[in-house]
Amino acid sequence: MTELLAGPTAAVEPAPVTTGATATLRRFLRHKAAVGGTAVFLLMLLFALLGGLFWRAGTGSDFDQFLPASAIHPFGTDELGHDMLALVIKGTQFSLLISIVVAVVSTGLGVTLGAIAGYYGGWVDSVVDRTLELLLILPAVVIVGVMAVKFSGSWVMVAVFLGVTNWMQLARVIRGMVLTLREKDFVHAARAMGASDVRILVQHILPNTVDVVIVNTTLTIATAVLLEAALSFIGLGVKPPDTSLGLLINQTQGFLPTPNAVLFWIPLGFIVALSLSVNFIGDGLRDALDPRQDLRG
Repeated sequence: MTELLAGPTAAVEPAPVTTGATATLRRFLRHKAAVGGTAVFLLMLLFALLGGLFWRAGTGSDFDQFLPASAIHPFGTDELGHDMLALVIKGTQFSLLISIVVAVVSTGLGVTLGAIAGYYGGWVDSVVDRTLELLLILPAVVIVGVMAVKFSGSWVMVAVFLGVTNWMQLARVIRGMVLTLREKDFVHAARAMGASDVRILVQHILPNTVDVVIVNTTLTIATAVLLEAALSFIGLGVKPPDTSLGLLINQTQGFLPTPNAVLFWIPLGFIVALSLSVNFIGDGLRDALDPRQDLRG
């Protein structure tokens, strides 16, 4: 009788299982600026990687000076008759290479030194801390500029020096995380089973810092684009025969008061677009890798 009054019982369907990767992707796609930034970054990556295959106007002085934008020269030509589109393609390639090398070097140093300092503590932690504090008070941009000049403005050396002077913030974060993680039960269990310190760090502790490392690496790429551009703009960065977007704005800054100012604004616009797009991706990754966003949203 009770069942008749209650009516038919609806079948209860099990809730769909959401995996960690699916949840992370869903949170990332909710971040509209990050999705837009990803689209812009991918377009610029294709532009840099494939542009030279489809655009072979060359960079030699085979054209007239200061030609306006046209189907033959979409970005016009500079004072030497160089095709500006070809120069921007090459500059974007080098700027991306520099920013990726900076991110790899700074992330590698930050994670390694931060993990060692946090895991071992004692005098090891003190040495890393003192080194970190020394580098933080030194004018990194001036140091990189001086070293770049010493090594003739090679893009590789500029990238390496920028990476060596930009690992400190990540090292501090990783150190703090490792200090907490090394006291967890799973670390004590691994140590009791005879695992070496390297194995504990690599297999048990560092995987728990991956989200922080991914976000930091992404944001470092955006920072590196701006740092390299700033150095090259003041003449302390990349030098010919290498090039970059920063070097292009250095070479075209004299056109600002003239009708040919567009030659300056084009590479500058690429720098801004590249840096902003990567920043938006970093913001989106930071939110996507934080499961608390599901509770807030």
